[in-house]
Amino acid sequence: MPPDVVSQAVAPEVIPIPGSVRSRIAAHVGMMRLDHSIKQAFILPGIVLAIALSGRALDWHLALGTVVGLISATLIASSNYVLNEMLDAPYDRLHPTKRLRPAACGLIHSGLGYTQWIVLMLLGVAMGWTISAGFAINCAALWVMGCVYNIPPLRSKDVPYLDVLSESVNNPIRFCLGWYIVTSAMLPPLSLLIAYWMVGAYFMSLKRFSEYRQIGDPVRAGNYRKSFRSYTSESLLTSVVFYAAAAMLFFGAFIMRYRMELILCFPVVAWVMSIYFNLSFGNDSPVQNPEKLYRERKLMVALALCVILISFLLFIHIPWLNSIFPKSHV
Repeated sequence: MPPDVVSQAVAPEVIPIPGSVRSRIAAHVGMMRLDHSIKQAFILPGIVLAIALSGRALDWHLALGTVVGLISATLIASSNYVLNEMLDAPYDRLHPTKRLRPAACGLIHSGLGYTQWIVLMLLGVAMGWTISAGFAINCAALWVMGCVYNIPPLRSKDVPYLDVLSESVNNPIRFCLGWYIVTSAMLPPLSLLIAYWMVGAYFMSLKRFSEYRQIGDPVRAGNYRKSFRSYTSESLLTSVVFYAAAAMLFFGAFIMRYRMELILCFPVVAWVMSIYFNLSFGNDSPVQNPEKLYRERKLMVALALCVILISFLLFIHIPWLNSIFPKSHV
């Protein structure tokens, strides 16, 4: 299909649907996707690791900062979701389930929507500033990446591979949010940030693969998401392998430098990643909607075990591991 035909196909006219004031308020709240707040769990590893490496004691000030930080990050994420839904409404109408989103149904007042986008960002950054300057800067970075991902002419979500990399960079940003809740005296390890980024890219590329596979028609997939015009199932799976390998390489580099005990968690981490990989092949896979992954019992058990094991290994010392894997002094 020629590009001009495709572009016409993805931009149908918005037809507002009449609704009560209550339904329209509900639509604007719905755009915030508060059910996606589970993604703020990616902040928690930054908190735990910063405590382990900095030695900061647990206290009420840290607990309060954690609550404020999670709310702040949720407001920034909701601001990005509002922008995403408003700009993606013409494309969402071509998706089997996203066509039911409020903006795609014409329930959103555009002026109020863009005001909502800015107000949520300002509230999020203002709350973040009460924690630390580093936290607020990373809040702003999270919001900027939402703009890069959604707003033309940048709109990185339309560029193959860059769509995955620019969206998953939110993972290390969230890690830094957790880190700066705990301390501003140290910088987070670069090797771990890259590993966190690559793990996010692994998850995101499997989401793309699952979406592409479910649509089942390359032309229809390209109408819905421009990056799909350059993808195939094979190229997406190839990228999945690359991101998984890169994630484990940099995670290993972090372990060798900072915490040798974490090498014992590798089998459980691999188990979680393999379960997630398998889920992406299912029809209407929960991989496409991560906020619903809590329903996958096997994944949740593996993830809980992984979190418990990593948390335990961060705070114990196993001397014999250093004799098996001695650090080089060259």
